[in-house]
Amino acid sequence: MRHKWLRRVSGLVLVTALSLAGQTALAKQGEAPLTITSFSGAYLAARIAEGDNDLDNAIAFYKQALAFAPNDVALQQSLMLALVAQGRFEESLPYADKLKEVPEVERFSRLALAIDSFRKKDYDKAQYWLKLSLSSDLDTLISGVMTGWAMQGAGNADDGMRHIEKLRGPEWFDLFKSYHRALMADLSGLNEKAGEIYKATFDNSALGSAAPETWMRNAVAYASFLSRQGDKDAALEALARADLFAPGKPEIAALREKIEKGEKVAAPLRNCDDGAAEILIDLATALNRGGGEPFVRLYLEYALALRPDSDIALIQLAAVSEQLKDSQRAIDLYRRIPDTSPLKHVAELQLGLNLADLDRTDEAIKHLQALVDAHPDDMRTYLALGSVYASREDYRSAAALYDRAVERLKEPARTNWNVFYQRGIAYERLKEWPKAEPNFRKALELYPDQPQVLNYLGYSWVDMGINLKEALEMIQKAVDLRPSDGYIVDSLGWAYYKLGRFEDAVRELERAVSLRPEDPVLNDHLGDAYWRVGRKLEATFQWRAARDLNPEPDVLSAVQEKLLKGLPPLEKNTAQEVQKPKPSASEPKG
Repeated sequence: MRHKWLRRVSGLVLVTALSLAGQTALAKQGEAPLTITSFSGAYLAARIAEGDNDLDNAIAFYKQALAFAPNDVALQQSLMLALVAQGRFEESLPYADKLKEVPEVERFSRLALAIDSFRKKDYDKAQYWLKLSLSSDLDTLISGVMTGWAMQGAGNADDGMRHIEKLRGPEWFDLFKSYHRALMADLSGLNEKAGEIYKATFDNSALGSAAPETWMRNAVAYASFLSRQGDKDAALEALARADLFAPGKPEIAALREKIEKGEKVAAPLRNCDDGAAEILIDLATALNRGGGEPFVRLYLEYALALRPDSDIALIQLAAVSEQLKDSQRAIDLYRRIPDTSPLKHVAELQLGLNLADLDRTDEAIKHLQALVDAHPDDMRTYLALGSVYASREDYRSAAALYDRAVERLKEPARTNWNVFYQRGIAYERLKEWPKAEPNFRKALELYPDQPQVLNYLGYSWVDMGINLKEALEMIQKAVDLRPSDGYIVDSLGWAYYKLGRFEDAVRELERAVSLRPEDPVLNDHLGDAYWRVGRKLEATFQWRAARDLNPEPDVLSAVQEKLLKGLPPLEKNTAQEVQKPKPSASEPKG
C-alpha cells in the first residue's frame, strides 16, 4: 500500500441521473437541475443531493417540492437549513419567518431572525426573537448570551452582563459566560471589571478542558486588553502562559510580535454584533470534534452572517468542508480570509493541499513553492509541498526539497521530527537506504517514542532481514502507543509473516482488518497468512475481499494471481516467501 501522504478526498460527486417515475432527476454538475413533475420525485432528488453534500441542487429540488406542497413545514425547514449551510443566509429569511412560531424549528428560525435584527441594529427585536419555547442547554446558552449582547447594543451593558451571569445550566456554561462578560465589559469601556473577569477566567485553566479553543481566545483577548492598558510585560507573560497551554498558535505569535514592537493592538470586538457572532463561533468550535460537521456548519454560517470577515469562522468552516470532502468549497473559504489575519499563512497551506486533493497538482506545486520561497524557515511549507510531490510519486523532488529544509534548520527541535521522517521516506522510496536510515534515526532522536517512525524503521529492518530483535521491539512499541491504528497493527502482523511466525501473523492481521476492514492491502495480507496456516478457504475469501475493495493495479494483479494459483510453496529451510511482499502498512498514514 502506498504511503498516504495527503487527505485524498474525492471531489464533490454529483448524482447525474436518477429515474423517478420516468423522470431524470439531476442534471450534470454546473447545470440547473431538471424540472420534476411529481412531489415524491422532487423530494427524493433533494434528499439524495443533500446526502451527497450537493446543497445547491438540494435547494433547487426542495423549492420544486414546495411548489407541490407549499405549506409543508418539514420541507420549509429542510430548505431553510440548506440555504443557511450553503451560505445563502438572505434567502433563508423568508422561510425562517414562516417557521417562527413552530416550536421544533424555532431554535434555527428565530436565531436567523435575531441575527437579521442585529444587522439592522434593532436590538429590542433581536431580544424578542431569542425567546424560545423549547430549548436545550445549548440553545439556552446561545440565546442567553446573544440576548446579553443585544442588551449591550441597546445601551444596557450592565444589564447584559447580569443577564449572562444569571444563566443557569451545566458547569461547562461557566467558561463561555465569564469570557463573554469580560468581552462585554471591555467593549463598553468598563476596564476595571473587564480586567478582573478576564484574569479570573485566564487563571482558571481547568475551564479550558471542555472548550480549549475558547479558553485560548480569552487568553488572547486578555493579553490584548493588558497591552491596550499599557501593561506590556503582563501582556507578554499572559501570552507565554497561553503558549504553554497550546503551543504554536499563529494568533499568539502575531500578537506577541505586535506587543514587542510597541504597535497598536486592536480590541477583539468592534461592536455587539461581533459579540453575538463570537458565541456562535465558540460553540461551533467546541462541538467540532468529528461526526457533527453539518450541525457545526450551521452555527459557523450564522456567525459569518454577522461577521463576514471572521478569520476563525472562515478557517473552521473550511476545515468542515474538508471533512465533508468538499475541497472546492474549502478553497473558496480559505481565499476569503483577510491578508492581515495571522491565520492567512495556514489558510494558504491548506489551500494548496486542497488543490492537490482535486488533482490540480501542478497548480498546487506552484502555489506551495511560492510559499516555500516566501517563508524559507517555515517547515510546514516544506512538508506541504513535499506531500504533493510524494502524491505523484516524485520522490526525487521531495528528497531535494527536504534537503533544503534540513539546511535551514540550525538547531533541530522535537517539533522538526517530521521533516527528517519524510526525508527518510523519500530516500527509502528511491532505494537509497544509506541516506534514508540516518533520517529515521534522527527523527527518533528528536522524538524517541514517535509511533510512525518506530513503525516505519522497524518494518524496514524486518523487510531487509536485519536488526530483527530491535525491529520487532520497535513495531510492538508503536502498536502499544497506537493500538487502534490498523496500519501499524498490520505492520506487526506482516513482520511476523515475514519471519515465518504465521500463527502470530494471523492473530495480528485479523485485528488489523477489524480496525480497517475497508483497506484492500490489509485484507490481502490476512489472506496470505491464512493460506500459510492451511486455512485456504478463508484465504480465498480475504483475497476476494481485497480484489473488490478497488486496490491499486499492482496489488490487484497480485491478488488475481493468488486467486488462480494460491501461494507458491515456501522454499526449503526458510521461513520466507519466494515472492517479495508488496509495500505494506508499515507505510503509515500521513
